[in-house]
Amino acid sequence: MPAFPDIDKIRYDGPDSKNPLAFHHYNPDEKVEGKTMKEHLRFSVAYWHTFRGMGNDPFGPGCALRPWEDGTDSVDMAIKRVRVAFEFMEKLGVPYYCFHDRDVSPEGANLKETNANLDRVAKALKEEQQRTGIKLLWGTANLFSNPRYVHGAATSCNADAFAFAGAQVKKCLEITKELGGENYVFWGGREGYSNLYNTDMKRELDHLAKFFHLAVAYKKKIGFTGQFLIEPKPKEPTVHQYDFDAANVIAFLRGYDLAKDFKLNIETNHATLAGHTMMHELAYAAAAGLLGSIDANRGDLLLGWDTDQFPTDIYLTTQCMLVILGQGGLAPGGVNFDAKVRRESFEPVDLFHAHIGGMDTFAWGLKIAAKIRAESVLKDFVKDRYKSWDAGIGQQIESGKATFEDLEKYMLEKGNITPNVSGRQEMLENVVNRYVR
Repeated sequence: MPAFPDIDKIRYDGPDSKNPLAFHHYNPDEKVEGKTMKEHLRFSVAYWHTFRGMGNDPFGPGCALRPWEDGTDSVDMAIKRVRVAFEFMEKLGVPYYCFHDRDVSPEGANLKETNANLDRVAKALKEEQQRTGIKLLWGTANLFSNPRYVHGAATSCNADAFAFAGAQVKKCLEITKELGGENYVFWGGREGYSNLYNTDMKRELDHLAKFFHLAVAYKKKIGFTGQFLIEPKPKEPTVHQYDFDAANVIAFLRGYDLAKDFKLNIETNHATLAGHTMMHELAYAAAAGLLGSIDANRGDLLLGWDTDQFPTDIYLTTQCMLVILGQGGLAPGGVNFDAKVRRESFEPVDLFHAHIGGMDTFAWGLKIAAKIRAESVLKDFVKDRYKSWDAGIGQQIESGKATFEDLEKYMLEKGNITPNVSGRQEMLENVVNRYVR
């Protein structure tokens, strides 16, 4: 019995269509800059929000209508949910999905039983992947929900919590490999602190690095070839997360000799919580050669927490795609919708409306970004703005040939600096506005 009997496979109808259950911009086979939209965007559905989110919030329990749920957290229900998930993704036409181990499979009474549960559900996931051709973009372990991680996982003051987390990641890595996952994500849900009076920060950071080195060693041992990713987040639930933002994570990776083994999975709502724009976080990671994948969502600027709304801002997606196209794409990463329908959008069909909107907005942003790049509007302006570095003293500085003595001699002879041209910020914003229509 289908879970979505009244919904057919979502098709591309074009920008003039009024059909709410059709794509208006996302045409998977349409080519942009030599690749199809499907290849550029590599869309993924987040298992946790889409198939486990019930609309609960701090003021009330979930109210989502999910006719397939039986109210239990049994393995049989988990397997049934797998069939529902792949029916949804097949009708939506996405090529990928992502999961936490505890999203897809319930915990048992002990680690052995928990692992056996995951093996049973993974078998169903593999069957559905083979039936539909949908692939696993990445897997990850939930190291934050269970009370055992009250003080964190890899950064816990309790060595047993570190050990359990290691065993959990070991199993999740094995399952991700078995399912052909193209990446594996680490998100430090509770890897941080709430009060420095009771925290040995250096020891916790050393432990976190040790955990990552152990993961790298096991990845090599089992022959998992997927990309390791770390997802920055500044706060929630701790006051300070150790993976605060892109700059913080990159400094950590370089400081602990891990940069060669990891890239970053950047999320929009986490960027804004850190006081940055998404474009900033993407550009920073890309500049370091460490932008690997993105979680596509948005926050509400009137609210100071992680609202995980679906992306519907065309300026946001255009900015994202300018950076992504600039670095040649995201593969093996992708655009994962780490987003949830609003509590008031409680019917199953709302899951389709939300994802269609997000996919269309990113496809539209892709087309706009490609047009801007084709006409070199921003690229040419930036190149001209920095032209003083392409010859003379600028070139000598960048090449490492200039010393402070050279700079003093140069400026004593020149006397003062020559004013640069205006940054033309308002003009460039107007230029971008011409494309966003």
